[in-house]
Amino acid sequence: MSRCVEIELEVPDDLARFRLPPGVDARLTQLLDRQDRGSPLSAAERLEAEGLVDLAEFLALLRMRAERAIGRG
Repeated sequence: MSRCVEIELEVPDDLARFRLPPGVDARLTQLLDRQDRGSPLSAAERLEAEGLVDLAEFLALLRMRAERAIGRG
């Protein structure tokens, strides 16, 4: 048996808040650029990059769902 659940959320007017802060985004770009140039990342840097990519993807999904919910998408 499937159920439907309706949740009411307040969506901020400023959907840009669902992005990585500039400094964090710059760090992710730095790590990914180094990797793309063939410079190996340390194990800690690899974990950091993977975590930041996961966070960026989560925020992008959250932003898209919020835009769809308020009719912008």
